[in-house]
Order: sequence, then C-alpha cells, then structure tokens
Amino acid sequence: MKLLLQRAEEMFGSPLQTHNAFIALSGEMDATLREHVSESTLERLWGYSTRRIDAVSLRTLDVLSRYCGYPNWKEFTQEQKDGKESEEFARDGIAADDLQPDACLRVGWLPNRQIVIRLGQDRRFVVEQSLNSSLQPGDSFVCAWFQLARPLYLDHFRRNGSSEEKRYVAGERSGLVLLERL
Repeated sequence: MKLLLQRAEEMFGSPLQTHNAFIALSGEMDATLREHVSESTLERLWGYSTRRIDAVSLRTLDVLSRYCGYPNWKEFTQEQKDGKESEEFARDGIAADDLQPDACLRVGWLPNRQIVIRLGQDRRFVVEQSLNSSLQPGDSFVCAWFQLARPLYLDHFRRNGSSEEKRYVAGERSGLVLLERL
C-alpha cells in the first residue's frame, strides 16, 4: 500500500503534508474519476491524522489505483509484482486477491499471538490454528489486505457455528509482527 500512496503523491504533483492538500486531492479525484474518497480517509491513510487508520476498504484502494492510472487495486498489485518493484512490494503486504483457494498464511501480533488461516472457496478465511489468541479454529472472516506493522481488520467475522457477523481487530496497538505464506 505504501507504494500506492507514493504513486498517488506523484500524480498529485506535491507532497501531501497539509489538511488543504488532502482536501485538494479528494476534490481532484472527485473531478477526474467522479468517485469520492474523503479527505479524512486520505489523511488517515497517509498517517497525517491523529486518528488511527480504520480498515482500508477495497473500494478506497480501487479508487486510489484508478487515480494512479490502473483499472483497480488488483491490477496495481499485479503490475508491481510483475515489475522491478516486486521485492519491495512483497515486503509491504499480501493481497487476498493474489491468493488461490486453500492458500495458508501465518499471521501474528503482540503479545505472542498467532493464527494460521486458510482461504476458502467463498473468499473467506478460516482459522485453522490459534496460539494465545481469542480467535478459535473454525472462526471465519473476510480480509482484503494483510500488512506488517498495521492492525489486521477482520470484516464479516463469524464465530465458528454462528451466523452473526461483526468486525474484529487483531494487533490494534502494534500491528502485525508476523506475516508469512505457508
């Protein structure tokens, strides 16, 4: 995601370091793409806001990707992986769209919490193993992006055996400290 933010700044033509700059970027995206991303969302993404970043929606990533000249977030990530910046981008995070069904990830956050998750056919991740976490095997959720040093936002979280969905945040203070494909 860091690379996408750098590209957006390049497209904008100046560093995004003031509230007015974020208002201007939001307005420019409105005018050129006819899609809105609020200045407060942009400020949180760039770390300008004192508010913690909330989950980055796939829609926001798609709009920023289109602003940078790509059809969507998936195409942006694919081009970066295929191009010379692939090593830098791979360290930045893992996009769920880049995983095949049954792919497994190990993710961890402080203090000493780890889960192993598997991507299901329905694009939901299922917890396979849990160490020192309140997440339990069989729990499931949707997540578009996993990134080191950022909290893990589990959308449409379902406790095993329940149909009730809610949001769950892992690693809220320190973000992910472990992210690996298995």
